[in-house]
Amino acid sequence: MAGFVSLALPSANAEAEPSRSMITGPLTSQPIGHYDFCRRHYSECAIRTTASRAPDITDYGWEVVREVNLAVNSTIVPRTDMEMHGIEEHWSYPDLEGDCEDYVLLKRLMLMERGFSASDLLITVVRKADGEGHAVLTLRTSKGDYVLDNLSDEVQLWSETSYVFLKRQASFHTGRWVSIENSTDVLVGALQ
Repeated sequence: MAGFVSLALPSANAEAEPSRSMITGPLTSQPIGHYDFCRRHYSECAIRTTASRAPDITDYGWEVVREVNLAVNSTIVPRTDMEMHGIEEHWSYPDLEGDCEDYVLLKRLMLMERGFSASDLLITVVRKADGEGHAVLTLRTSKGDYVLDNLSDEVQLWSETSYVFLKRQASFHTGRWVSIENSTDVLVGALQ
């Protein structure tokens, strides 16, 4: 991942503040759409890694992240799974159109192709302010967890969004999901 991640290891004092990073809890249920996606793309859901510190992202790495977020947001036309496939949940790589999970999958794939690690690019399920479910891509960094979202061209710190965070892929196994423990704090903070 040369060019994207600083090679210097941060000191113990330089770790991200708890509010800047999600605190994950125990394993939880895998979304049905992801389960079906994993049946069709087994190798993408079988990546296992050891626990690692979130990486330092270089300035160039951030340029790549913003570029990918904007490129996918401006290229893919939003359409529901029902409109495209005739079913409620169908996660797939979009060609021209897709729903939130499809945007996430494409951004994740493009960033992995550019050298980012699957353990730092996590599909995340959230609840919007109107109560509707939504998916975003979480980028783990040493400065905190950042969100790439098809509803915003700006890459934002997770705690600065208006979402309630429910669960995300486990950083140690792409086919497993974990709960997000400090999401309630985000909801309160978002009301300010």
